[in-house]
Amino acid sequence: MRIFCFSPFGYEGNLVTVEVDLRRGIPAVDIVGLADNAVKESRERMKSAIVNSGFSFPPERVLISLSPADVKKEGAGFDLAIALAVLSAKEQSENGADNFHTEPILVMGELELNGSIRPVKAIHAAAATAYAGGIRYSIVPAANADEAREIQTMKIFGAENLTEALHALNHLEYFSDSKSLSSCNEKNGVPAGSVEINGILFPPEEFDFSQVRGQKKLLRGLQIAAAGGHNLLAFGPPGCGKTLSLQHFPSLVPLLTKEESQSTTRIYSIAGILQAGTNGIRKAPFRQPHQTSSIEGMCGGGVHCSPGEISLAHNGALFLDEAAEFKTSVLQILRVPLETGTIMLSRAGRTTIFPSNFQLLVSMNPCPCGNYGSKEKMCLCSSRSVELYWRKLSAPLLDRIDLSIQVEKSAAIKSEFEEQTSTSELRKEIAAAVKIQRKRGKKNSRLNPAELKEFCQLEPGAKKILNEATGTEEFSARAVSSCIKIARTIADMKEENQIGKESMEEAVQLKKATGALGLLR
Repeated sequence: MRIFCFSPFGYEGNLVTVEVDLRRGIPAVDIVGLADNAVKESRERMKSAIVNSGFSFPPERVLISLSPADVKKEGAGFDLAIALAVLSAKEQSENGADNFHTEPILVMGELELNGSIRPVKAIHAAAATAYAGGIRYSIVPAANADEAREIQTMKIFGAENLTEALHALNHLEYFSDSKSLSSCNEKNGVPAGSVEINGILFPPEEFDFSQVRGQKKLLRGLQIAAAGGHNLLAFGPPGCGKTLSLQHFPSLVPLLTKEESQSTTRIYSIAGILQAGTNGIRKAPFRQPHQTSSIEGMCGGGVHCSPGEISLAHNGALFLDEAAEFKTSVLQILRVPLETGTIMLSRAGRTTIFPSNFQLLVSMNPCPCGNYGSKEKMCLCSSRSVELYWRKLSAPLLDRIDLSIQVEKSAAIKSEFEEQTSTSELRKEIAAAVKIQRKRGKKNSRLNPAELKEFCQLEPGAKKILNEATGTEEFSARAVSSCIKIARTIADMKEENQIGKESMEEAVQLKKATGALGLLR
């Protein structure tokens, strides 16, 4: 029997083979294989856990090898694997062979001194990597069992203590996969109360957008952003409702597909922030970092190359409220991930690539005092200070934002008795567009030039409007592509094959710079 463990680093990590050799000599425990302090300390925890669980510890000199030898082993997740490898070697030494099954097995868990098993992070990543390597059985802490069962057909045993884990090595019937999962309150990972519209699942409705008064343009922008995965900027005076609306953007976003859920769950597993009992993330992530966030906090890093906010927002949204208050360097690192959907981190000679296919949502005031363009209040900012305020975002970053929405405070006041649009009504057109895009295999915001040519056929009227806007608004090549992608999403919401004149008109209006944003032209 071969016992494997997992050493997390970045998004990938490494499978580690755990081997034990008992030999003559002064009783001691030696660990070789580039182990860090947490792994070296496991020999004391492991020895006490074995004795306190009623087993006898080998009287020989114990050599524990963790291979490959050139990969650094980090974390407390090796405890259980080392303990089982020691007990297996002891039985083989005493009886000439052990009675355990011969299947390779992944073992993860931290041991307490009494033999109980504590949960560890990166279980989903470990199980996925082991399955890709041909391993079909895994012993994990009971608290992490649901997380590991997200890997389809992987046989999992959730152990409470060392005794249970040891018995499981000789009883394959103890192991179960996701099909036999009964401890989770969710069916196939879908949250209870989810709503299905036109074959597309949405999360439970936690906010009704009919409470947002008089901001039809903002709600229309959010609807299009949710339907096509577009980046969005909303700017307006304080108290106009932009932050409230963007904070409830997750109510408009459909649940993740199984494929999307796998990569998102892996990232959260590596970060150690999966909630107990969660077997997979189906609700699109929504991250709202504080304005004091550092570059490392945003892009990731540290000793273990942990994921940052942009990776934690993978397949979801990253919301920057009061974006002008973020450091300029923090805002500029968003440019490459927005373009490529990935971020490469390098630490101590090792490199990892995290997926970061996120949707950027930005809200900010039109100027430092917040009153630029207001009809009710006077702006005290000079033109130069307003320009410097917007320059913090930089033109290249703004060019990557598809939708620019100017929000007016007066609109909310004047529309007290107007009929408002509910969340369920907004979801209907979103569902229609998402269904079409899933058949294509890609969101509209991620279409490349070849796919734009294939899927975005323009009617003559739409071509004329786009060509005129390109000249008058001084659109860049990227901005022109954004207009086509937005128009494609609007047409999908109407379930139209070709992009018509009305769809392109609306796309151009949502893309072009207005108000304070026009100062950057």
